[in-house]
Amino acid sequence: MNEQNNSVLETAIFAGGCFWCTEAVFQRLDGVEEVVSGYTGGTIKNPAYREITTGRTGHAEGVKITFDASIISYTELLEVFFATHDPTTLNRQGNDVGTQYRSEIFYTTPEQKQLAKDFIELLEKENIFESPIVTAVSESKPFYVAEEEHHNYYNDHRQQPYCQIIIDPKIKKLNNYFSKKLKHGTV
Repeated sequence: MNEQNNSVLETAIFAGGCFWCTEAVFQRLDGVEEVVSGYTGGTIKNPAYREITTGRTGHAEGVKITFDASIISYTELLEVFFATHDPTTLNRQGNDVGTQYRSEIFYTTPEQKQLAKDFIELLEKENIFESPIVTAVSESKPFYVAEEEHHNYYNDHRQQPYCQIIIDPKIKKLNNYFSKKLKHGTV
């Protein structure tokens, strides 16, 4: 019997602080095919990490997520995004400070724009966070893939202090609140 593939691949682009953290979270979700760390939202072409860290290029550290919408919806990705970073701090996530660590959703379709705006409105209406959400919702801009050493960072460097102190708690939160959305065998 010949089964048809019902997958519907879409792209989401999120900036939620350090891309090592964001990448590690979304890699674990069932229906996520690929997560690529990179830079987006800035003014220069082909920026390098050393330029991004200055905060002068306008780029944010972000992730480009390819996901199967027949398994996980864009709204479910938004749920995870808002649950695993602080959307109420402007240009900052913990000790990472600067515009390159801002919270921003880069929509790739008009539907994503509306879903993101509606989701933020719901979070605000329900007073989910103690402070106002500062996450920007912007049209996607060119996405520049980060240097190779930034890819799969958490999985390859779990023993590093940054991974243990900053990323481990995000993964624990993901496991606690979204266990039914995780790929089998992920930790």
